[in-house]
Amino acid sequence: MGKDSKSKDSGSKGKGKQAAGGADENSSKGKGKGGKAADGLGTCTYVKARHILCEKQGKINEAYKKLDDGWLSNGDKVPPAEFAKVAQEYSECPSGKKGGDLGWFPRGKMAGPFQEVAFSTPVGATSAPFKSTHGYHIILSEGRKN
Repeated sequence: MGKDSKSKDSGSKGKGKQAAGGADENSSKGKGKGGKAADGLGTCTYVKARHILCEKQGKINEAYKKLDDGWLSNGDKVPPAEFAKVAQEYSECPSGKKGGDLGWFPRGKMAGPFQEVAFSTPVGATSAPFKSTHGYHIILSEGRKN
């Protein structure tokens, strides 16, 4: 618990808002549009996410284009049900059959770039395609909790 109070001091933006007491769980949920240090992105313990995994970059780019043409290019967020349809069509991960649903996972469970992107993508947002040791991914962040 002492670590949580130290980690929120690491960002000077929003420091005054979160330093008011033990309400950082509630305050981080409503402030996802602010600065990175103040929105709880770096301090959450669990993330709920969906993803699309492809071995080839060309295929992940096709999936991203489908998401981009439907929502992202208009500044919209991709609805989870629509992301799930694209995941079922394109993902080569077994989770693709479940719409890419990874459920809740803790910090430290996923490796390298996947964890970095999953824990830094704001709730409701879709990441750009990125590479990991398993292939190319797109992540839809669905939730955060401590």
